Order: sequence, then structure tokens, then C-alpha cells
Amino acid sequence: MSITANSATAEKAGQLFQQAVEARRQGDLAQTKRLLDEVLVFVPAQPQALNMRAMLALQSGDAEAALSDFERAVEADPNEPTLRMNIASAQRALGDDEGERRALQQAIDIDQRQIMAQLRLAELQERLDERQNASDSWSKVVALVAMLDTVPQGLADAAAHGRAYVEQHRAQFADKIEQGLITELADADETARRRFQACLDREFGRRTIYANQCSGIHYPFLPADEYFDRKHFPWFAELEARTDAIRREFLALYEGAKGNIRPYVSQDPGTPENKWTALNDSLDWGACFLWEYGVRNEAVCALCPETAAAIDAIPRADIPGRAPSAFFSLLKPHSHIPPHTGVTNTRAIIHLPLIVPPGCAFRVGGETRVWEEGKAFAFDDSIDHEAWNNSDQLRVILILDVWNPHLSVAEQQLLRQFYAIADANRQ
Repeated sequence: MSITANSATAEKAGQLFQQAVEARRQGDLAQTKRLLDEVLVFVPAQPQALNMRAMLALQSGDAEAALSDFERAVEADPNEPTLRMNIASAQRALGDDEGERRALQQAIDIDQRQIMAQLRLAELQERLDERQNASDSWSKVVALVAMLDTVPQGLADAAAHGRAYVEQHRAQFADKIEQGLITELADADETARRRFQACLDREFGRRTIYANQCSGIHYPFLPADEYFDRKHFPWFAELEARTDAIRREFLALYEGAKGNIRPYVSQDPGTPENKWTALNDSLDWGACFLWEYGVRNEAVCALCPETAAAIDAIPRADIPGRAPSAFFSLLKPHSHIPPHTGVTNTRAIIHLPLIVPPGCAFRVGGETRVWEEGKAFAFDDSIDHEAWNNSDQLRVILILDVWNPHLSVAEQQLLRQFYAIADANRQ
């Protein structure tokens, strides 16, 4: 056949196909099929005509005929993922789960961004109760939908279902894992138990693991641990034994020497509005310092001799002009200290709760704790943390800083010398 004849045949087939499209739009399915049959006489491997004829067959309930035409269309246009998805539809109508799976996977292999192919594969796997596979596929659907600028309602609903399915599967899987580890976790020491639980929580999407964020010195390779284990602070018991005496001294000071209490947050004039604005120059978060940046407040220590003695008994960080600091931290009712990070990870911050009404709590990284009066704990304040008092009463904590327990004595001395040299050369 000449080139002219081939061109004429293609043109005639194209005209007939457009007529078929119009007939289908008007709802004349018989005329549509007749015109498609004519197209395929002129061009037997015309993929669009084969696909439309297959769609008509599938619509009429003839899945076998539909599958045959879909497969012929794929032979003519093997790189079109929609044709593979149409094969999957025919396979589903025929009850062939593996055929449907194979066709959907082929569509995805052509284009990993095929949301509908991925969605239908997730639905198939869910229908077959293949929970892990379905969870993996639904996760991909959710991720693909999140990349869209505009999401149709049907797709948004499907993504919502997918998120719920993934969360449920993850929770069920986590429960099985944790049930299987009950004995081992119970036998583990405090450090292993807490760190392994954090590992599980991160693995199952229940928490974020936070890193150190230091506005000052960041000391590399120290564990980025939210709360330090009690074993690092053998003197906690002695400090806790002084709780009642320290509380009495605070209450006496609060009644008679309130002038020693000042706002913890005091920003320079002209500071732009920021997360601290609500607390700026406010006694909603107040502080009364016994030590401040390495300087002892003799007046307050004289008013609180038991508290001062308790601080003196602690192996404090001693860096002139920087540490230690020790103060009563007052948080008024219905006040919130916003999430923030401290200066350096070379220190540990100690809390000794003195007055803790119900409704108060403290978060460091991914773990929230409720203060218990008289029970001290230590945390790394270079990890994101916040506090709140949702009660109708005042909350009071004795706060002080010590060296990070993971620093050696030699490292502590090196840091002291570093600061001394740095300060001398800034004058």
C-alpha cells in the first residue's frame, strides 16, 4: 500500500473515531460500537478505539471481551498506564485478584506517580486483608495526595481513609511488638527501658526525636537525651530531703520579701513581637535568684539559709560569669511558657518541685511529665521544652544548673578554661 493510501486510511479511521466519540457522548452506544468496529477494520491496532470498545463491553457486563480488547490496546501502546488500569478493572470484574494486582503494579511501574493505580492497589490489598502491604500502599497514596495543589473531594476522602488505615495498622502492630517485649522491658534497667521505648515510639510514629539546639556552645557527641537518668545524680535524695524546709523558706520570702521576685523574661526596648511578648516584664513567669550567672545573691541566700545550704552541697557547674544559676521559678495560674531551647548542652537543668497544683506539666522533646512535689529530675534544656500551669494556683519550682553528667572532669576543666580565655579576649 502506498504512503498516500496509508494516510487516507488513517484519516478515515480518525474521522470514524471522532464520530464514535460523539455518538457515545449522545448516549447512542449501539452506533458507538458500530463506528468503533469500522475504525478497527481500517486500523486493527488503534489503541483508543480498542480501549473505548473494551469500556463499552465492560459497561455491558462482558468482561472477557473487554479484557481481550484492553490487552490488544496495551500491545499497541505498552507505555500508557491508564490501559493497564483498565485491564485491572476487567480482571476485577472477572474475579481475578492476581490479574488485577499484576495490571495495577504494571501501571505503577510505568509511572510511580499514578495515584489512582496506587489507590486501587491499596484497596485490593485491604480487600484481601494483606495488612502490611495495604498499609504500605495507603502510605504512598497519602504521600502522593499531599503533593497535589488541588485535591478532589473523592481523593481527599480516600486519603483520609488511608491515613486512618495506616494509623490503625501501626497501632495494632505496635501492640503486638510491645506485648512480646513485656518481660524483657520489665527486666531492663531504667536507661535501656526508657531509650528502647523511645525507639519504639519513633518507629511507630508516636513521637518525634528532638536534637540539641544551642544558641551558645554545642558540645559534640554528647547524648541528646531529653531527661537524664537519676543514676547520674546520687545527691538527688539529699536535695529532696530538704524539700519541706526549702518550701517553707520560699513561702516566707513570698509573704515578706516579694521585691526579690522579678519577671523572668525582660526584653530590650524595641524588640519585635515574638513568642516571649506575652511574658515580657510580666510576673506571670517570675523568678527569685539565689545564684545568677555565677554570682551569689547574698540577700536572698540570707533569707533562705536552708535553700542556700542545699545548693552549696550540690556539685555545681562553676564558670565565672556564667554558672551556676539557681532560682525559685514562679508560674502563675493559667500561664504558659512557650516552647524554647537553652544556650548549651554542656549543662543539666535540675527541677525540684515545691508547689505543684493539679493541671501543671512540663514537656521536653517528645516526653511530657507531671511534676511531683519533692521529686527532682534533670533535663537537657538545649532540647525543645515548654511548661504550663492550667490550675487556679501558683506553681513553684527550685531550678538550678549543673554540669552535663556525660562530661568528664577533664572536659569540664577545658570548658572553664575556654570561657576564661574567651572572656579575657573580649575585654
